[in-house]
Amino acid sequence: MKLLIVCTANICRSPMAETVARQTLEAMGLRGQVDVASAGTRAQRPGERMDPRAVAALERRGYRVDRRTSRRVSPEDFDDFDLVLAMDSTHMDSLRRLCPPNRLHTLRYFLPASRPGDAPAVPDPYYGTAEGFEQVLDLCEAGVEALVAEGVVRPS
Repeated sequence: MKLLIVCTANICRSPMAETVARQTLEAMGLRGQVDVASAGTRAQRPGERMDPRAVAALERRGYRVDRRTSRRVSPEDFDDFDLVLAMDSTHMDSLRRLCPPNRLHTLRYFLPASRPGDAPAVPDPYYGTAEGFEQVLDLCEAGVEALVAEGVVRPS
């Protein structure tokens, strides 16, 4: 199973979710069974490092943060990944425009909908405070838990 988590610039939300997912799934014994990556719909400066506030929030909770750099979603991603997970509706709209019609089934939201028809969103913390990054981290942990609970990822 290969998962791609997508936000805007790939410096806050999606790399935070990638970090949480990798380490949570590794702790579940899924290392090597589930690959997780992240990308941005508008990563305008590919190679940019994760926002220091995101790094600080992750480290405060005991996550090991590697120094991955941002990248933009590529057309090849839709063939390379089993699921492409959008952080909010703007990302989903962008992904739907980029995605080949025969791969639309790979698109879904990172968070589950709380009500049918809802477009669940992980809010962008970039222009906010450190507290916003903590909230995003809470949602990243909840999103990974939901993927496991739904059976999207599980031991084989």
